[in-house]
Amino acid sequence: MQKDDFIKLKLKFAQADVAEKIAIYTETPGLSTTQYKELLRMYPMERLNELETALAKL
Repeated sequence: MQKDDFIKLKLKFAQADVAEKIAIYTETPGLSTTQYKELLRMYPMERLNELETALAKL
């Protein structure tokens, strides 16, 4: 994903609730490993089990 697009996505991710964060993380095509890691740093770690469950269903 291009840098400008990713900046917009990060802003959307930061403002999203947990369900929306999971959807963005699991459904956005074209993210690099580095971009996934950046989003993961912004994800609430106390809710990590929900993200892991969603990823396991993919």
